[in-house]
Amino acid sequence: MVYSYMVYRRFLYNVLYRLLFIAFQEEVKLQLHPVTIVLLVILAILIIALIVLYILGRKAQKKQEEQQAAIDAAKQNVTMLIIDKKRMKLKDAGLPDIVVQQTPKLLRGSKVPIVKGKVGPQIMSFICDDKIFDSIPVKKEVKATVSGLYITSVKGLRGNSISSEPPKKKSKFAQWKEELQKKAGAKPL
Repeated sequence: MVYSYMVYRRFLYNVLYRLLFIAFQEEVKLQLHPVTIVLLVILAILIIALIVLYILGRKAQKKQEEQQAAIDAAKQNVTMLIIDKKRMKLKDAGLPDIVVQQTPKLLRGSKVPIVKGKVGPQIMSFICDDKIFDSIPVKKEVKATVSGLYITSVKGLRGNSISSEPPKKKSKFAQWKEELQKKAGAKPL
């Protein structure tokens, strides 16, 4: 049986009321130790906090899905020459004033990944997705998927593949072991 939010809230209010009523009633037949009363009240508060966080998390998830759908609807493929990429404060990034005004005041001072690129004859500043920021090559021409001023994905142009992870460096021991196996003619493990 599915209970609505109001039923949960009413249930929690009743439980909390009864706990507080038991805690502060003078003529109680069932005597509880003060530590037990404190623990029950703390438990009730934690349960309420978890339910509130669950509800807020669901709302934030819905909002994020709507924003992702809007980004996907407005995306375009653009060929651009990447001039520079940095993590810098939103105020100092050279973005249009309306973008800075629309961001919350607490986030204006946080560092975001900024990519400066030449699209056609115009040099523009873009906000980049954190997942692909490290894989964007500097001073190279790429084909990027852009939604407004937000870069969502990047592909290399002219057959250049852009790897998301650089190759792992081998440890000194692994290099030494590989050299010995080559000298001995054994197959590497």
